[in-house]
Amino acid sequence: MGTGEAEQPPLRIATSDLPASPGHPSCARLNAILDEARGDPSVEGQCQGCYAPAMKRFSLAPGRHFRTLLVGYFEGMDSESRIAWRAPDSLAIRSFLRLGLDDGTPNHLTISRTRRLIDVETHRAVVSWVQERLVAVGLLKGKTIWIDATTLEANAAMRKIAWRDTGETYDAFLTCLAEASGIKTPTREALARSDGRRKNAKSITDWSNPHEPDGKNARTKDWRTHRARKAEHAVDVETGAIVGVTLQGADQGDTSTISQTALAAADQVEAAQAHGKAPQPLEEIVVDNGCHNHQVMVDLQAVGLQSYVSEPGRGRSDWSQVPSAHAPVYANRRRTRGRQRSKVLRRARAELVGRSFAHAYDTGGMRRTHSRKRDNILKRLLVHAGGLNLGLVMRNLLGVGKPRCQQGEVSAAQTVVLCLWYAIVDLVNVSMTQQRPVSISARAATSH
Repeated sequence: MGTGEAEQPPLRIATSDLPASPGHPSCARLNAILDEARGDPSVEGQCQGCYAPAMKRFSLAPGRHFRTLLVGYFEGMDSESRIAWRAPDSLAIRSFLRLGLDDGTPNHLTISRTRRLIDVETHRAVVSWVQERLVAVGLLKGKTIWIDATTLEANAAMRKIAWRDTGETYDAFLTCLAEASGIKTPTREALARSDGRRKNAKSITDWSNPHEPDGKNARTKDWRTHRARKAEHAVDVETGAIVGVTLQGADQGDTSTISQTALAAADQVEAAQAHGKAPQPLEEIVVDNGCHNHQVMVDLQAVGLQSYVSEPGRGRSDWSQVPSAHAPVYANRRRTRGRQRSKVLRRARAELVGRSFAHAYDTGGMRRTHSRKRDNILKRLLVHAGGLNLGLVMRNLLGVGKPRCQQGEVSAAQTVVLCLWYAIVDLVNVSMTQQRPVSISARAATSH
């Protein structure tokens, strides 16, 4: 075994000779799609009003800023710090950001500051531009949408919550209650018992986090109580594209937020098809039984939308309070009890809406938000929705929607080649065994 010696690196090396990752072709193809549609000039035109004419410090270009946030979706990185940490070490990310080997990558402070300066409406305009690309290739219809919601863990810890009236922390509040009841040195178990006997102990409106006041106490997907928010998606049933994203409080019910998401989806569909020859307006909306309400049925009929909302078993309804809801509720009941159309739409929930949540928040890295304030989080959600829609275009052209999927494609190809090789070897061995001549001793044994 030889000893390790310090090797002198070469003085010059061609950039074409640098090793590329399996995801590099996907990043190059995505750049080609954006260049063909003139992505950077379009984004710069949308962000023109957010930049000052004269800058005293280096600013991040709008196209590069949105590409940097898209890296978070494609690579599954939840914070700007991780994106800034990963970008200098990846040649594929540098190529996607249009940075040379001698160019510096943006740090997380620049990324966060640029995101705060660009408003929410500009982010929505960029998402609409991406949806126009879907309309151009026939991947966005906009006739029927599914609306569903999921919870996101907020950037706030439960141990930091405080009483809204006095500002006391949770432990200090319980200690005061225990001392008032006669316990001089209360233990943790004694504090828990005293809180359980308190009236309205489970109320979540009495507590707030001073660092994230908009977050609410809610049960997240891991069945634990956290400070959380609610993200609501409107997904095109025919193609799986996201046509609308809203961010709501985790304590708000689906019946109070569905109208905002439906309006946002209708506006996005109209803006995406504004330059089309035959625009298709939004006609049908599908929701689960958690959104069924008499007022919701009246509102959907008022805007001319056919509803497919599953009706929970509540018994007989009293129409004396809302007589105008009688006709839309029965019309929705007839549609949901249909055989073919209703079953097809119900099956699309797990396939399309659940897939959008999985790609945007689980593999996309946004199940826990690292930003604070509603607008900052909503901007990241909109960029993730745009990345998912770009992934549909990529899947239509290359068969994969993310550059990281190329790793699985290479492994699958290697596995197929190895299986074919072993199958060929087995066939050759079998054929050689069948053609091998029999020895003289074996013939003599068989003759006797």
